[in-house]
Amino acid sequence: MKTQFKYLFIFSISFLFSLSAKAFIVLPDVITDNMVLQQKDITMFWGKGAPNKTITITPSWNNQKITGSIDAEGNWKVKIKTPSAGGPFTITLDDGEKLTLTNIMIGEVWLCSGQSNMEMPLAAWGKIKNYEQEIANAKHPMIRILKVKKTITSTPQTDFKSNTMGWQEVSPSTIANFSSAAYFFARKLQETSPVAIGLIDATWGGTVIESWTSAEAISKVEVFTDTVKKIQALPLETKLTNPNKPTLLYNGMINPFLPVAIKGVIWYQGESNNSRAYQYRELFPLMINNWREKFNRPKLPFLFVQLANFMAVNPQPVESTWAELRESQAAALNLPNTGMAVAIDIGEAGDIHPKNKQDVGIRLALVAQAKVYNQKVVYEGPVYQSFAVKGDKIELTFKPDATGLKAKEGELTGFAIAGEDKQFRWAKAEVKGNTILVSAKDVEKPVAVRYAWANNPVCNLINGAGLPAAPFRTDTWQGITFFKK
Repeated sequence: MKTQFKYLFIFSISFLFSLSAKAFIVLPDVITDNMVLQQKDITMFWGKGAPNKTITITPSWNNQKITGSIDAEGNWKVKIKTPSAGGPFTITLDDGEKLTLTNIMIGEVWLCSGQSNMEMPLAAWGKIKNYEQEIANAKHPMIRILKVKKTITSTPQTDFKSNTMGWQEVSPSTIANFSSAAYFFARKLQETSPVAIGLIDATWGGTVIESWTSAEAISKVEVFTDTVKKIQALPLETKLTNPNKPTLLYNGMINPFLPVAIKGVIWYQGESNNSRAYQYRELFPLMINNWREKFNRPKLPFLFVQLANFMAVNPQPVESTWAELRESQAAALNLPNTGMAVAIDIGEAGDIHPKNKQDVGIRLALVAQAKVYNQKVVYEGPVYQSFAVKGDKIELTFKPDATGLKAKEGELTGFAIAGEDKQFRWAKAEVKGNTILVSAKDVEKPVAVRYAWANNPVCNLINGAGLPAAPFRTDTWQGITFFKK
């Protein structure tokens, strides 16, 4: 009996060593069946394989073998050049053991990130508008989804885990827990360009922008420098529980994707930074440029959603942190290759998670169609340009737009006017061609106008395409968060 056990033990050890020598190919969750690769680009494949061997990758779109070396620890990386959109294809990997990936599409890959309004799934906890019908009709095999598991780490990671176990085709059985805004964005894009679209959902509700920024970048902001140093000094085994610390989400949920070729980013975040809204005009461009540098894509399109209206309606004009945050978001449009979807008309007073994510996705897609794909579509509402005092009125000039200026219904609302006392009062507003005249009976010498300047403004300025004007102001007076860091 002892002899039998001895031989069984020796056989087991030998078997394990033979498995180790062959070392089955192991891939990250971003390289799986059903994946989408960015067309006409160079992307990276990487993973684990047989140590000190050669790995060969053969894509079926040209059947040309691509080889790379596997190091002594079993790590390998191989660059792959992709063709124009098409598929489905297969990709075979071989290090002595073969692995074949199937149903691969070449198309457009978008990284979808931010906090809860980007995270908000169709049915799980938000239950967006008409969610049952939307889920039942979600039959779009050319849209592929990958959801990143929530992860916070003190050091940049090269791997991640996905809640979807890799890429999945959009279907009623897969879409319910995925970002609704991202899904509607892709669905709208496919109306005019039916190529495959891959969506990577890297989101975490209630999080601040500094956590989504790399340590190198955010540590340059003095108020965060010491915190970043403390985070970097933590032992690797330290259990982290608070995602709202600088660089933690970037490390765990963005850094792993740097080798992946992507077309662009869609972003919906800011609610958690509204108490430091003025600071956001520094942090937001910092993060955008940070991601562009890290992805090695200086012109990476970065499209974002301006915060929706929320909370109680104020009976009189007042200062607003949400209005200041929206202004800081809009300031990021000074960066090239950025675009903003306005949501000031589709929020809800009593819910920070408005259920109309269809229009959010559609408006993001319109921006992408115009600014990324060069399609001739109206993608924004009236855009304020300048003002001039005309006696007891202020004349507002808007960016020329063939679709014109008008109220969504009734008379124009949402305008306030102030004199030298800086006290704003509700104003009457009239469309005159490509301008709007604003006045109030008790303001004889006006100096400034604000539009939709509130947490939850009652406003209705749109263009002929039905798209809303973004909130704006003609003054630069200090607000609530001006001094807050």
